[in-house]
Amino acid sequence: MTARKRLVLGAAIGQCVHIAGLSHFLRLCEEEGFATLSLGPATPVSKLLDRIEELNPEIAAVSFRLTPEDMLPLLEELKKGLEKLPSKPRVFFGGTPPAAELARKAGLFDEVFDGSEAVEGIRAKVSGTSGGEKEERFPQTLLERVEYLHPYPLIRHHYGEPSLTDTIKGAARISDAGVIDVLSLGPDQNAQEFFFEPSKMDGRQDGAGGVPLRRREDLEAIFEATRRGNYPLLRCYSGTNDLTKWAEMLKETINIAWGAVPLCWYSALDGRSVKGLREAITEKQEAMRRYTELGIPVEVNESHQWSLRDAHDALAVATAYLSAYNAKKMGVKDFILQMMFNNPPSTSPHMDLAKMLAKLEMVASLEDGSFSVLREVRAGIASLPSDPDLAKGHMAASAVYSMMVKPHILHVVGFSEGYRVVTPDVLIESCRIARGAVNLALKGSFDAGLRKIVEKRKEHLIREASVILEAIKDLGGDAEDPLSSPDAIAHAIENGILDTPHFKGSDRFKGEVLTACVDGGWDAVCPATGRVLSEKERLEKLGIAP
Repeated sequence: MTARKRLVLGAAIGQCVHIAGLSHFLRLCEEEGFATLSLGPATPVSKLLDRIEELNPEIAAVSFRLTPEDMLPLLEELKKGLEKLPSKPRVFFGGTPPAAELARKAGLFDEVFDGSEAVEGIRAKVSGTSGGEKEERFPQTLLERVEYLHPYPLIRHHYGEPSLTDTIKGAARISDAGVIDVLSLGPDQNAQEFFFEPSKMDGRQDGAGGVPLRRREDLEAIFEATRRGNYPLLRCYSGTNDLTKWAEMLKETINIAWGAVPLCWYSALDGRSVKGLREAITEKQEAMRRYTELGIPVEVNESHQWSLRDAHDALAVATAYLSAYNAKKMGVKDFILQMMFNNPPSTSPHMDLAKMLAKLEMVASLEDGSFSVLREVRAGIASLPSDPDLAKGHMAASAVYSMMVKPHILHVVGFSEGYRVVTPDVLIESCRIARGAVNLALKGSFDAGLRKIVEKRKEHLIREASVILEAIKDLGGDAEDPLSSPDAIAHAIENGILDTPHFKGSDRFKGEVLTACVDGGWDAVCPATGRVLSEKERLEKLGIAP
């Protein structure tokens, strides 16, 4: 008998010819430092046993994806053969959920995978560290976790129930499930506005929009509840008041993975705070600086706030750059660029992609040795159909095409689908899910012909966004750096350089721009004719010469 090697030996046994899952598993094993050898499809159990005895691998990986009952005699043969070997490897099984269920009952396998497991959980089991695994196995900073999971994106999801007790219990269950890498806490509106001034809270609003956090200990309890499973990172809304206090508390209580603040919003601009624009922008800049001092990456969730209010794409691109510019100016080293797809809802996939590529290119121009950009994608909530099955299909399709920008983080806001036996109910549900995907895909599909369209739109948006940014600079007056001056940015909003139709009727902001979905993208249009306006034309109508 030869000495045991760091080898994983894999085979699809019996008549099973499906080896894609096995190949992916072996590739993951290689990333964990193992040598691998696949015996391929339709491998007789006797051949697998012979090679196990010959090669003495550390792990034998068995795959079967056919009718589960056909697997039973194969498992019996494998079990008897392994019992005769002088040295038994760890034996893993991978297959469909029904096959995996029978494999678990066989009492033969050290680990059984049915396709629902998180990548980091599989890695832990392959490396043999999952039994009494502690936090060290799962990196607890954003950058380390991103590197650990590459090329897979981190999976993030918001969570926060109206009951603190339920949220703590739920956080534990979610962690045990190993389905996410970042649990993003959503406090209720009372907490966001008045955590540090509880006397101002309206008790009737407790639990509205999230978990009613009232003490530091509440955050600590949620954090402790997640110290299990795959030990997800935690983050939390920034609060709409006292942002620097929130930053310090979140660092101390949940070791926040990254901070997220807007630049102009959570102010008089949207009514989520009574602060005027200049005061609010200054506060957001101070929060960015404080997160950076605490060693925490920063996301500036500004650009999609404008798109949520039907702003045109060029303005969304300009504000993405403006956000990153301000973050860099405040000393941020690791910047998260959140890209909300399907926003506004009627945006087509290829125009969506063009807009995001334009944002990426402009923001990436700021990168240097002191400033790096991580990409985060998500679906737009406002775009979701009200029918839950259609929503599942829509969000699945959105995730597929948002992956084209190779995100580091996938912010999931909806459903995921697993394998099930096809019953009439499942068939009907599956068709409805597929219809949701079709409804989105029909707005535009990706093919060779569309590459030129996407590239042309991207370049157009970069040019138009640059006109907006130059107008802000020109209007900045005496400001040394208008793009980071709270007064200059506020002035740009008040004068309509940064504008949205949702401001119409406001006595403080313009609301004069008219936007429309044109060929799948959002543009400023002429109110009289519906013709698309260039940014030069739009600004000239405001009396601003670009």
